[in-house]
Amino acid sequence: MTTLTDLYPTRGTTEVAVPRQDPVVWSEPGTSGPIATAELQSYERDGFLAIEQLIGDEEVAVYRGELERLVSDPAIRADERSIVEPKTQEIRSVFEVHKISEIFARLVRDERVVGRARQILGSDVYVHQSRINVKPGFGASGFYWHSDFETWHAEDGLPNMRTVSVSIALTENYDTNGGLMIMPGSHKTFLGCAGATPKDNYKKSLQMQDAGTPSDEALTKFAEAHGIKLFTGRAGSATWFDCNCMHGSGDNITPFPRSNVFIVFNSVENAAVDPFAAPVPRPDFIGARDFTPVK
Repeated sequence: MTTLTDLYPTRGTTEVAVPRQDPVVWSEPGTSGPIATAELQSYERDGFLAIEQLIGDEEVAVYRGELERLVSDPAIRADERSIVEPKTQEIRSVFEVHKISEIFARLVRDERVVGRARQILGSDVYVHQSRINVKPGFGASGFYWHSDFETWHAEDGLPNMRTVSVSIALTENYDTNGGLMIMPGSHKTFLGCAGATPKDNYKKSLQMQDAGTPSDEALTKFAEAHGIKLFTGRAGSATWFDCNCMHGSGDNITPFPRSNVFIVFNSVENAAVDPFAAPVPRPDFIGARDFTPVK
């Protein structure tokens, strides 16, 4: 694998904030696509784009039924791609879901989904990561504040910020059941975290984030500068967000589950190289090494 100049140093002895070196929207102005110009401008400014209804109710029922089938399958539970909630021992996430399930593979290929990714990233794209997240009621734990790119750069070897995620709600997202929170505009600053990457860090970090976690002081400064946006919406809504957004979610202590399908698209021109701050890459089911474009 090729080694490139590290534009975003992280996992060193100190925490360091540096300005973003990459565009947010990579396509040329006026490029046609499913995202309107005003929405693209909003995405460039805030780092996210919320869509009230990306998929319809009948489609939601199909995807939610497939999610429930997967998390109740003993073979899926025994698969290394399934992550179990430490407290409840229930499945928290199932990775590489577009390879496990043809139903979710069709969603990845859906032009409403992949077309937006191509428009934002200005190129063909491949799936760097896919998963279903399950947050059942009464105690499902959240995801602490972090930038996905910090991890994908440090541990997967993504050189540049040319990656976008979409979270599609398969259940209602209330303001109480552990919804996604983003600091608008935080994607314009890269926060290099302190501390080396432990061996096989992914085995712990997928359950509870540790390495790559910003300090309380840095998070306070970011929140004071940018504020915090909480995303709510009906099943079928979606949130697109830049790879460097500072985001997280709280625990779900309500009776109301929160489940979503999460797809990460990376530009084929930003293929992974050697990790920038880890001894070896994470497994392929977490950070893909197959760069075949989605067609």
